Amino acid sequence: MLLSVIGHYSLVAGLCVGLIIIFFSIKNFQISEHLDAKILSFTFLQFILVSLSFLCLVFSFVFSDFSNETVFNNSHTTKPLFYKISGTWGNHEGSLLLWLLVLTLFIFLFLVKTKKQPVKYKILTLLFQQIIIIGFFIFLIQTSNPFNYIYPTPEEGLGLNPILQDPALAIHPPILYLGYVGSSIIFSSALAATCLNIVSKKWASHIKKWVLISWIFLTLGILLGSIWAYYELGWGGFWFWDPVENVSLMPWLALTTLLHCILVLEKKQILTSWVIILSISTFTLSMCGTFLVRSGILNSVHTFANDPGRGLFILVFLFSLILISLFVFFFFHKSTQNELNNFSWLSKETSIIINNWFMMYFLSVVLIGTVYPIFLDVLSSQKISVGPPFYHKLIVPFLIPFLLAMAIGPKLKWVKSNLEDKFSLILLLIISVLISFFILKIFEANFLINTILISSAAYLFFTTFRDFFIKKFNNISQNIAHFGFSLLILSILFNSLFSSEIITNLKVGETFEDLNTKIILKSIEQKEEKNFKSIIANFNIENSKGIIENLSPELRIYNQPNIVTSEADIKTTMMSDKFIVINIVQNQDYFNVRYQVKPFMLWIWLSVLLISFGGLLSLFKKNYE
Repeated sequence: MLLSVIGHYSLVAGLCVGLIIIFFSIKNFQISEHLDAKILSFTFLQFILVSLSFLCLVFSFVFSDFSNETVFNNSHTTKPLFYKISGTWGNHEGSLLLWLLVLTLFIFLFLVKTKKQPVKYKILTLLFQQIIIIGFFIFLIQTSNPFNYIYPTPEEGLGLNPILQDPALAIHPPILYLGYVGSSIIFSSALAATCLNIVSKKWASHIKKWVLISWIFLTLGILLGSIWAYYELGWGGFWFWDPVENVSLMPWLALTTLLHCILVLEKKQILTSWVIILSISTFTLSMCGTFLVRSGILNSVHTFANDPGRGLFILVFLFSLILISLFVFFFFHKSTQNELNNFSWLSKETSIIINNWFMMYFLSVVLIGTVYPIFLDVLSSQKISVGPPFYHKLIVPFLIPFLLAMAIGPKLKWVKSNLEDKFSLILLLIISVLISFFILKIFEANFLINTILISSAAYLFFTTFRDFFIKKFNNISQNIAHFGFSLLILSILFNSLFSSEIITNLKVGETFEDLNTKIILKSIEQKEEKNFKSIIANFNIENSKGIIENLSPELRIYNQPNIVTSEADIKTTMMSDKFIVINIVQNQDYFNVRYQVKPFMLWIWLSVLLISFGGLLSLFKKNYE
């Protein structure tokens, strides 16, 4: 209970410090040309207080202090230590406390790392950031306090949802939050720069590193969530267009667009309005994601809370931030004259703008597919779900010109350009089309759209691959990121076109056989771990070449909460994954078996790492073109 008391009052003290920071900031903004040292000290103190509060919650989980309601609801004495610690943020209250911790850390780092920026700009950024921080303090203390205590103290906790007890998901939320919260700095910085009318090349160079930091963490966070869903949820896919997945994708799309616009702004004093709008949109979408998940509106395996009161608070808070943003934008922003008229239609700027349009279109499709079922439910009580066919039909046709523009855009110059090296580009396009045609013909896949789509992705692949040899280290970060993206699209296409699946029911000793695969359920064994029992099925899988693989998926029966989960067994090679998962057939001796061969799975993960690595390189590169 002592830890809960310290944690709670640290939050209250942090809130008070936030008000003090606002007081000194306003005072400093009016009278001083230097940043008041007290502001930096109080910002550091606020971070320390939130860190103390967070550590109190961590130790409450480690020591299984069930007098704490959050620990009682989400932990158990038999849980391994690693999952006790990760359980700190594996619930609604703890995850919001983590949000707050990252918010206070980032604004402190921002003040430390921006010594050369104008004082008024730093103070205004701090003020906008404190509005967000204080909103989160009030939200935590009033509606989602992680330090509510229970009396009398229960002897045992209810345990953490077993599907959240996974190494990838243990680090997925902190990484994702670093991306989300990083966008808050961009948001506050953009509003401050707009108020002072300093949205310029210099500001673009300064804020670019925060955009990159946020983008890298968001990309890695989405990757970790995708990997976890692939092997833990037993569906055998990597992206399901689940609404909670979509709400992480939307800020990523906006942030990617913003990153490219910032590059343009860094070179030319154009697109200022668009950069401000994207800065606001990125953070708004991050907050929308929080609202949709935390309110319980979205029904998903990812949702932790189901509390309309909390959702209402976030909704009001979000609208307040949007209103402030709109006020700042319309009353303070002065757009640059003739922003779009001082460069040629054939230039790098034009290609980036065209790709921005496509990115905004993709974002709109995901947004509509995510929120339309919610509005329909509210307005007509009609429940629908928007699945992959909706997204594929609307996104795939536009992906083709998007990939072609990505391939050609980097070959253009700023302001005005001639398309150089036309012969090589045309030759690569012809080679891409021919290779796609023959691949699809050999594997008897359907033509037309697949041929064009693979050709476009292959064209981007070849042009970026060629640039490694021609440009060498010039634009290496951009080239790696674009090459990774082409590899990602190709891997996804080949994976979806050439995956195979067998679903059957087997009991011990039985065999399933078709032309290409023979599956034998050899035996069943049981194993007991600290907080669950395992039923392990041993399979022999023989392919058409006579090669035999041994795979052992399992069912886990957790003691607290009493839930059965399916754990897939996956054999990964460079070319494909062999994925098998089992489920119990009720009241029978049979197991339901799902066996999949999934080409290029490893390349999907590697390509996203490559994209992130490209961003990381540009973060540490002094002169990025």
